[in-house]
Amino acid sequence: MRIATFEVFLLIILCACLSCNKGGTQQETTVGKVNSIQKRMNKTDALLSPPSWAKDATLYEVNLRQYTEEGTFKSFIPQIPRLKDMGIDILWFMPIYPISKEKRKGELGSYYAVQDYTAVNEEFGSLVEFREMVAAIHRAGMKIIIDFVPNHTGWDHAWITEHPEFFTKNSQGEITEPLDPNNGNSKGWSDVAELDYTNFQMRQALTDEMVWWLTDCDVDGFRMDIAYEVPNDFWDECIPTLMRTKKVFLLAEAEAPHLRNISGFAADYGWKLYHLMNGIAEGTKNTYDIAKWYQSDRSEYHRGYHINFTSNHDENSWSGTEFERLGEGSESFAVLAGTLDGMPLIYSGQEEPLMRRLKFFEKDFIGFRNFKNADFYRTLLNLKKKNKALYNGDFGGEAKFLETSNDKVIAYSRASQGDLIFVLINLSSSQQFIEMSTADIEGPFENVFGNSTTRLGPTSKFNLKPWDYLVLSRVGNEK
Repeated sequence: MRIATFEVFLLIILCACLSCNKGGTQQETTVGKVNSIQKRMNKTDALLSPPSWAKDATLYEVNLRQYTEEGTFKSFIPQIPRLKDMGIDILWFMPIYPISKEKRKGELGSYYAVQDYTAVNEEFGSLVEFREMVAAIHRAGMKIIIDFVPNHTGWDHAWITEHPEFFTKNSQGEITEPLDPNNGNSKGWSDVAELDYTNFQMRQALTDEMVWWLTDCDVDGFRMDIAYEVPNDFWDECIPTLMRTKKVFLLAEAEAPHLRNISGFAADYGWKLYHLMNGIAEGTKNTYDIAKWYQSDRSEYHRGYHINFTSNHDENSWSGTEFERLGEGSESFAVLAGTLDGMPLIYSGQEEPLMRRLKFFEKDFIGFRNFKNADFYRTLLNLKKKNKALYNGDFGGEAKFLETSNDKVIAYSRASQGDLIFVLINLSSSQQFIEMSTADIEGPFENVFGNSTTRLGPTSKFNLKPWDYLVLSRVGNEK
C-alpha cells in the first residue's frame, strides 16, 4: 500500500498528541483538531485530483504549423472527426502564441519563444477562429489543452521593457537567456529570456495569463513546458488557483513525483519508460528492466499517471522518428506504451505514418495521404474505452508481470472492476517460443488484433514471430 506523505505525518502528530494528553477532554479536543486538518486536506486532495473525464482518455499532440498546408485553426477543424474516430479524447496543441522576431531561429522561429501570452499567432488565424476551433472540439466530445511556456519569453515580449524585474540577470544587470545552473553556460536557447521566479509579481502575472485562457477561451488545461525547471512552490500555489477556476487537465514536461503527488498535475512524462524502450531496441536493455522500473516507479507516485509515447515533437525533430530509434519494433513498442499503466500519447503524423524528422523552425507539411497506421491506433486506443483495466491512474489496474523465463518477451495482465487485459510482446527481431503459467487468468478472451476468441488454460504455449504481440481482452467476470 502506498501512503501519502501527509498521511504519515498526520499519524505521527496524532500519536504524539495522544501520548501527551492524560485527560479525556483534552484528548478528544486533539483528535477533533486532527480530524479537522484531515478534512481540509481531503478537500484539497479532491480539488487537485485529475478531472474524471480523463479517466479513459488518450492524448494527441498537434503540431499545427505542419498539420495542414495552410497550418491554421480553420483548416484543422475538418480533422477533428477523424481523430475522434481514432480514439483521441484530448488534443494538445503546441504553443499557438505570436512568436518573437528578435533573435528568432530559422525563418518562422520556435513556438516556444512567446511574444504575448494572451494572443494567437496570426499565421494560425485569429482569436475568433481559435475559439471557433475550441467549440468544434467540444462539440465532438473532445477536450483541448494548450502548451504554456512558464520558463521564459521571447525577447520582444512586452515584459522585457515594461517589467525587466521579471527576468533573471547577469552580474552586469543584463537580462539573460536560460543558463545551465551547474556551470553557468548557455543551454543554447538564445531566442528566449529566462523568467525570475524570485519575483512574486511575475508569478502572479503568469498565473493570471493562464486563467485568461480558461475563462476567455474555454480551454481544458495545459501542457507546461519545462515544468521541471520551475520551482515546485510556484506550482503548489498556481494549480489550486487554476482548479478553482475550472477543473483542468495538467501535463508536466517533467518526471518528478512532487508535481503529481503534491502540486496537482494529472500527468507527467514517462521518460524512463521511453528510454527503456529505446534501449531494448538497440540491445542495451531487456524486458526484465521494465518490471524493475515499474515497481520502483509505483513506489514514488501515489496520484496521477505518466504519458507513454514512442514519439513527440522533441523526440521526432531532435532524436529521430520512432522508426529510426525502434526500427521494426515501433508497432510493438506502441502496444506496450498503449497498454501499460499511463495515458497513451500519439504525435502528429504517427497514423500516416510520418517517416521523417519534421523541421522545427520552418514550414514542413506532414502531407497526410493514406493514414496507413490509423486502423492500428484506432484498435489500440478505443480498447481503453471498452476495458476498464486500461483506465488511467487509480481507475485502471496495476500491471502484474508474468514469468516467461525469456528476457526478449514481456507478459503482463491488468484487472479492474471485473475487466481483464493480458499482453504478450516479443521485443526482439527473432522468433520466440514461450510456455508459461496462465492459471490466474485462464478463460476466454477477445483477441483484440486478431478479431477472434482465444482461450487460456492453466498453462499456455505461444509461438511469437519477430516483434509479434498478442493483446487479449475480457470484459466482465465471465469465464
